[in-house]
Amino acid sequence: MKNEILIGCSSYNNRYWKGIFYPDNMTGKDMFQFYYQYFRTYEFNGSFYKFPTVRIFENWYKKAPDNFIFSVKAPKEITHIKQFIDCEKLISDFYKICETGLKEKLGCILFQFPPSYNFTTERLQNIIKNLDLGFTNVIEFRHASWWNEEVWKAFRDNRITFCSVSHPKLPSVIFTDFPLIYIRLHGVPEMFYSSYSSKELLDIKNVIDYKSVFIYFNNTASEAGILNALEMKRLFV
Repeated sequence: MKNEILIGCSSYNNRYWKGIFYPDNMTGKDMFQFYYQYFRTYEFNGSFYKFPTVRIFENWYKKAPDNFIFSVKAPKEITHIKQFIDCEKLISDFYKICETGLKEKLGCILFQFPPSYNFTTERLQNIIKNLDLGFTNVIEFRHASWWNEEVWKAFRDNRITFCSVSHPKLPSVIFTDFPLIYIRLHGVPEMFYSSYSSKELLDIKNVIDYKSVFIYFNNTASEAGILNALEMKRLFV
């Protein structure tokens, strides 16, 4: 994956963005085509709720322009229900579906674990054992116990990226010493709703070194996400 900074959102079909980003009369079916005129990446979260198919991703592949990159979130069946226990085939199938459907437009594979999933060495080793290290893997934790040197060293040794998050209950650290920088901005103090100030966005920009960078705004339950994404994009022009 070549070094570049890709900025986008974790959803795009959003009625709050009409008149702010989308034209007032735009329907949902036209929104993605409009979105990709401004952004070169999208974090596909629908796969978290429903296990994807090759056909679904082939359709997304056809919709997107040649230089577009998708990051894909792993199904909750893997991360939340089974929590990487006895799901080797599910994980293998998921990788294969992403690769077959999205081809060269596949960027990162995001595995997000639930807040109840606290750190243990056994869990850390099980995560590494189950990942296909031939893919660009990003792990997002929601329990602060994972912010520790044992995890970071193991991830660096296996070329796994620790996800940087902006989250009301988690450390706000931008990690720059993993294979790439992957940032998810969920909204603080009100998750999914709160907007980031110009200073907060500039502070993020100032700690980024120019390797492969993915920045996704997940504060999309209001107009905040799209306005922040557009402003962040302007900071790198």
